[in-house]
Amino acid sequence: MYLARQPRFWGRFTYKVQLVTVRRTLRLFAASAAILSLLLALAPQALAADGVGLWGRTDDKVVTFWGFGVIIFFAVLVTVLSLIQIRLETRRERLRRELERLRPRP
Repeated sequence: MYLARQPRFWGRFTYKVQLVTVRRTLRLFAASAAILSLLLALAPQALAADGVGLWGRTDDKVVTFWGFGVIIFFAVLVTVLSLIQIRLETRRERLRRELERLRPRP
C-alpha cells in the first residue's frame, strides 16, 4: 500500500498500514532468499552425476541451445507483455473518452 493512495481522513493510521506492509515484504523476501539458496545448494548433487543430468550428457551444444532458448523466451515474453499493455492502454483511453463524452457539460 502506498501513502499516496490512502484517504486523507485516515490520518495517523496510514503510517501503520505501510509499516506492516514493509515488514511483510521483508519477511517474504528473507524467506524466498533462504529457500532459493537452499535449492541452489542442493541442486548439483540431485541433478547431475558425472556430467549426466535430466537432459542427458551435458556438452557445449546442449548449453548453447539452452542459452538460445532463454534468449528467445525473454524476447517473446517482452513482446507479449508489451502487446497486452498496449491493448489495455487503448481500452482505458477509449473508456475515458466515452466518459468525457457522456458527462454533462456545465
